[in-house]
Amino acid sequence: MANLRDIVNYFRPYWGLSIFSIATSSIYEILDLLVPYAIGQILNLLSGQPLDGLITNAVRAVSNPWLTSTISNLTNYPVDKTLSFGVLLGLIFIVTVLRAPTQPWLSHWYHWDIALKARRDKSQQAVEKILTLPLEFYDENNPGRIASRVAKGISNHTWTYPEITGQLFPKLFRVLGIFVFICLVEWRIAIVFLISFVVILSFTLKDLQKLIEYENHIDKYGENTESRTSEIVSNIKTVKAFASEFKELNRQQQRFEREFKVIVNRIHKGYVKLATWQKSVIQFCVFAILGLTLAATIDGRITLGHFIMTLTLSSMAYAELEPISILAETFARRYSSMLRFHEFLQQPSGVDSEGLLEMRKPENSYKFTGKVEFSHLNFGYEPNRLILHDINLLIKPYQTVALVGRSGSGKSTLVKLLFRYFEPQAGKILMDGEDIRNLDVGEYRRRLAIVHQEVDIFNGTVLDNLTYGNDKVSFDEVEEACRIAKLDEVISLLPQGYYTVVGERGVRLSGGQRQRVGIARALLVNPDVLVFDEATSSLDYESERSIQLAMRSIQGTRTTIVIAHRLSTVREADKIVVLDKGRIVEMGNHEELLQEEGIYKRLHSLQETGELLS
Repeated sequence: MANLRDIVNYFRPYWGLSIFSIATSSIYEILDLLVPYAIGQILNLLSGQPLDGLITNAVRAVSNPWLTSTISNLTNYPVDKTLSFGVLLGLIFIVTVLRAPTQPWLSHWYHWDIALKARRDKSQQAVEKILTLPLEFYDENNPGRIASRVAKGISNHTWTYPEITGQLFPKLFRVLGIFVFICLVEWRIAIVFLISFVVILSFTLKDLQKLIEYENHIDKYGENTESRTSEIVSNIKTVKAFASEFKELNRQQQRFEREFKVIVNRIHKGYVKLATWQKSVIQFCVFAILGLTLAATIDGRITLGHFIMTLTLSSMAYAELEPISILAETFARRYSSMLRFHEFLQQPSGVDSEGLLEMRKPENSYKFTGKVEFSHLNFGYEPNRLILHDINLLIKPYQTVALVGRSGSGKSTLVKLLFRYFEPQAGKILMDGEDIRNLDVGEYRRRLAIVHQEVDIFNGTVLDNLTYGNDKVSFDEVEEACRIAKLDEVISLLPQGYYTVVGERGVRLSGGQRQRVGIARALLVNPDVLVFDEATSSLDYESERSIQLAMRSIQGTRTTIVIAHRLSTVREADKIVVLDKGRIVEMGNHEELLQEEGIYKRLHSLQETGELLS
């Protein structure tokens, strides 16, 4: 579970710079206090009242023999009231004019420099986490939810850091400095000031804790709303096909309305009540300090200059309470989304992720014959509910093996295990006699390739998508792969050929065209094992025929595993494996299985008569 420590550690690599920038900003804030102090001393000079020891000591320092003689020779001024005015004006000049060009570089620069560096680092870390999370995480969280959590978390960290380190901490140090100044003048007033300040901040933080809880609930609720909006965008064709625009709009309107009521009636009203209470108490405290300071001046305990300085400094301190409260409120509003970002980073990586983000050698260190063996394999997504039961299957090099069976029989799960997306509960998978768990997962996967039922297409050119798995191939190799995949005839019809931009998720290509891109892309990595995962199940007859021809031209060139619902796709396979309820129930070629009175023959009869496979 993420907490405040995780938010602080977000900037851990830059703690040294952070401490320096906070210290510098705080010093500048404290230096500001010298101005009302110096003005108070000027009033004492003008009214004939004595100066503080600080000023008289400074004047005495000026009158040291080695410095006095120099000043006397240059200015002919004696050590008197005029010199005191000069010291005070010089002090004001130093803390205002001379500091002006240095403050932006010694404080403001570092606040944003650290925030932006951390944003770069954490953005990279978030992408690393996205690439290494297990597949089941994406079954439960859609892209909109993930993107929203990452974007909001990083953005709020970036904006919050300069506000906290550049304003909140320095302002607190400024208030502490004001307390010290007032304490040196009249400790009774300083004690009253400190107690009032602590009480106001304590009640403020207590109320903010309650509001943070509301913010956390509304942030989760808003994340679900944004997730649904993302689903609407992704499935807009389905929404329109079923004329569900009004239903989706009405559902989102209800969510927005509930979110609005919570924000206004609980969160926003809570902040307004807090601000009302603060302003009332602050004004009362300012008036109380005025009365106490005036009484001390009348009693002669402090001078007129001290009266002006104390009143000015206390007003400055109480004036800081409002921006401090605003900063605390801003932090409270962002706190939940920052925590949820860290909770995302703390998600456990998949068992298959080790070493996947390491730099790879240009040449793969593995080269397999394509001999695959499943030995006594058991697997379930839940430990007490197995999907696959005691699978034993040997696939010889360059053999084409088809996996068929009803939906849910475990065909695709078997391929996921082959790619090491999951680990089996029992048994093992051997590649050329070696347990694949002993192989480097990245190097191992580079020797495999898969063509899914829905081929993922990136928003780029056709050539970018073709070379996604291997950008070192020559253009001649690309053309050859496209010829085998029957994609060359499609590319010749595109406006810019290989350089045609296909759009988000390949929307400018048909289903059959995307499948051919997937096949060509798989061939270009020159895999030892090639998998077709229901690559023709959603295509029309013409597209299916083209894909079947492409698959036929690949047959015998490498080990090929074909998962298919349509049995016409697997007639020419060397071996057909029939699965039912996670078990291998039949095995043989097309003719052999038709001679048996088993599941395969029944499925074949259903498809021959035009009935759908259940």
